[in-house]
Amino acid sequence: MKALRIHGARDVRVDTVDDPEIQDSRDAIIRVTSTAICGSDLHIYNGSIPQPRPMTLGHEFMGIVEEVGKGVTNLKRGDRVVVPFPIACGHCLFCNHELPGHCENSNPEHYGPEGGLMTEKGGALFGYTDLYGGYDGGQAEYARVPYADFGPRKVPDNLTDEQVLFLTDIFPTGYSGIDWANVKGGETVAIFGAGPVGIMAAKSAWLRGASRVMIIDTQQYRLDLAAKAARAEGILWESHDQVVDEIRSKTRGYGADVVVEAVGFEPDRSLGDRAKAVINLEKGSDKVLLACMSAVRRGGFVSVLGVYSSPFDNFPIHQFFDKGIIMQAGQAPAHKHIDKLLKHVSDGDVRLDDIISHRLPLSQAPHGYDIFRHKKDNCTKVVLKPGS
Repeated sequence: MKALRIHGARDVRVDTVDDPEIQDSRDAIIRVTSTAICGSDLHIYNGSIPQPRPMTLGHEFMGIVEEVGKGVTNLKRGDRVVVPFPIACGHCLFCNHELPGHCENSNPEHYGPEGGLMTEKGGALFGYTDLYGGYDGGQAEYARVPYADFGPRKVPDNLTDEQVLFLTDIFPTGYSGIDWANVKGGETVAIFGAGPVGIMAAKSAWLRGASRVMIIDTQQYRLDLAAKAARAEGILWESHDQVVDEIRSKTRGYGADVVVEAVGFEPDRSLGDRAKAVINLEKGSDKVLLACMSAVRRGGFVSVLGVYSSPFDNFPIHQFFDKGIIMQAGQAPAHKHIDKLLKHVSDGDVRLDDIISHRLPLSQAPHGYDIFRHKKDNCTKVVLKPGS
């Protein structure tokens, strides 16, 4: 089969590899009909999260069941399914607490209580390096899905792939940032990052009854899309102080009730930012997180959806303490939310496919990575079609 594999920093190729096979009674083999490039994939593509051997990337995929193991009784050949991005067993301590990203059985080589990029990890993710389990991902013609009796969800025939594809990751992730903050109605929400996750967080904020949604980004074309697709007020990032001042000016000087960080450790950076990271032996930058801490009101909530892979020596613990900020971060519990979010899509409460900017055959996946990384051609979200 054909599969998009990482071979080194900024080196991805469509290779011919062996078809996946059933390895466990709880496995399924999926013929991938649609898959997408995620912002998190760029961390591997850039070399910021290391992967020493070639592996198939991709954790946003869906398709048709081709084969199931003997232990999978809820799926059969021909079922059309969407697959949540964490690989989770469904019955360990953390799965029972609706924390599939911390599954203690899916990543035995690197699992442990400590946490951190190069130390002990939580559960496995599809196509996300050996550190996260070493499972090949879904940017391929076929994919092996472990624990298929727990993860994949059947998709109604009346919904297209593009209507439901983002239930794999970015919609549950954006929704988690709003759910963690326990948005009940009437809140002002500010979202840093008008990429796919940020826009999904904005859509989720409206679903939960927010009264005002602002979104911040360095690219005007992304703000324009966020305004069109998620009715979000755009703020163009020029500096930390300018953004924070504007958010406070719109909130009677207090700051937003809820702030969502949807950028992570690789934001757009100046030469000064990059030099600071080198001096401090830091990977990337926490500049967006620092802005979130300033932009949230006292007693407010900060949800961190962006990936952070290293410690930072200037975390404002004093500000965190003095303002009484509540914060939550981590991999989204996609399994927890996917069923209710599928119902929102089925009922027409929310549209997901309006963020897609590019549709490419799998053979053009390297081009998709290039334009997504460099924000070329107003690229927002790339969907790959393995069968085309």
